[in-house]
Parts: sequence; structure tokens; C-alpha cells
Amino acid sequence: QVQLVESGGGLVQPGGSLRLSCAASGIIFSAYTMGWYRQAPGNERELVAAITRGSSTNYVDSVKGRFTISRDNAKNTVYLQMNSLKPEDTAVYYCNAYLYSWNTYWGQGIQVTVSS
Repeated sequence: QVQLVESGGGLVQPGGSLRLSCAASGIIFSAYTMGWYRQAPGNERELVAAITRGSSTNYVDSVKGRFTISRDNAKNTVYLQMNSLKPEDTAVYYCNAYLYSWNTYWGQGIQVTVSS
């Protein structure tokens, strides 16, 4: 059974940092492109950052220079380091594992709230 378990969310003040982790099981982790998505109330889910099995990365423009995605294949874990957080980063963040369109998995989501 495939599981993606996110951790590290919470409440942080503007300008603060958080690191999200997503631990995967039940898949050959190193073969998958891993991504972080987010969804704020009333908005569509958007791709925040992704890292391929070759460790190429891409980011949505709004987080470039602030967020860093990385992976540890030995630990079957993907990370999202979030710095200089803004209130508009508030959302539920979801971990995604993608191999093909018909072979993709989601975590349960974790809340990140940026507020003073």
C-alpha cells in the first residue's frame, strides 16, 4: 500500500521558516518525480515545486528564491524548505509522487498558516 505522510506544518509569523517533509512508502521512491502542491481556500490546487528523479527542480514564480525542494532517496523522503514566508503562502500543502498520469499518489495534506 502506498503512503505519503507529510509533516512539519504549522503556524509561523511572516518572515519565518518551516520545513515540510514527506515520507513515502510502498513505491520505488527514486523512480518518481516528487512535488509539493498547495491549495488555499477558494483557490485551485497549484504546483509549488517539483524535483525529478534526476534532481532537476522547478518552482512556481511566487516562491522562487524563497523555497527549496530536495530529496533523500536513502530515506524515501522529499523536503520543502520554506523561508521568508508570507501570509499568501497560507494553504494546505500536499505531497505528490508522479511516475505516469495513471501512476500518481497524494499525501493527506498539511496546514501551513503564516500570520502574526
